[in-house]
Amino acid sequence: MSDHLLDHVRPYLERDREERIAYIRAPRWIGHDVAKDAHRRLAELLSRPVSLRTQGLMLVGPYANGKTMIAERFAVEHLRTASEKKVWIAQTREGAGLGHFYASVLQALRAPGADMRDVGRKAEQLDHLLASLRPRVLIFDEFHNALRGRARDIEAIFAFLRRIGRQFDVSPVLIGEVAVYDFVNATSEMASRFDPIAVPRWQYDEDYLMLLDSLEAALPLSRCSDLSNEPLARLIFSLSEGLIGEIVAIVTKAAIAAIKSGAERITKAGVDDLPHVPISQRRNSPLRQSLL
Repeated sequence: MSDHLLDHVRPYLERDREERIAYIRAPRWIGHDVAKDAHRRLAELLSRPVSLRTQGLMLVGPYANGKTMIAERFAVEHLRTASEKKVWIAQTREGAGLGHFYASVLQALRAPGADMRDVGRKAEQLDHLLASLRPRVLIFDEFHNALRGRARDIEAIFAFLRRIGRQFDVSPVLIGEVAVYDFVNATSEMASRFDPIAVPRWQYDEDYLMLLDSLEAALPLSRCSDLSNEPLARLIFSLSEGLIGEIVAIVTKAAIAAIKSGAERITKAGVDDLPHVPISQRRNSPLRQSLL
């Protein structure tokens, strides 16, 4: 029986093993409440009137909790319907300094010579691109990378964020860990320009159990796994530490193992057998100790 699966997933039961595994491994969008709210508020930035003091957003939360996927999904949906690209995503580079920050934006805008060392020339090229491309929303993923430098460089980066709103009518969106929230709210000036969207860890509650049910329905296993029933749900929650990226990774690995073993369902014993160590324990895991 395949009543536990979504209609579009059932045909995959007829595919060969490798096709089913490839389908399970493919990235999948999970439209939970926080993600939907973030998309609504991002859409409001696109539809806002022209302003000399644009408002921005912060998507803040722990690592591996779906922040980047929220932004990328929004950008992809925008591209599908827009006649002109107005949403751009910059992967904020590791490394301190204004030059690194400018280079990450230039690379996102597909500019040649993004690695040139002259910060002044980078700023001029960036201004030219913003004037010609006219982005409406500029998303800075892993923005905490820009906050590890000297205080004057960080202030210059925030000054840039203020200026692109005034000069180019761009709404900046900052994605990162809690350090982003702390830096933005260190001054009233910056705090007034960015509305926060919290992307917290999941709690063991009905929403989490519904998430497990939705994942089970999307995985082409011929037998029902009852992921939302205890103690399996508790085990997955403990191993994932409430991070959606870890939840998906655990269920994905368990589903693939179930196909390879012929069990065709995820069980507590199967999850116990996975080589999965919670993020908080990896620093002192037996694997690390074996490398010493």
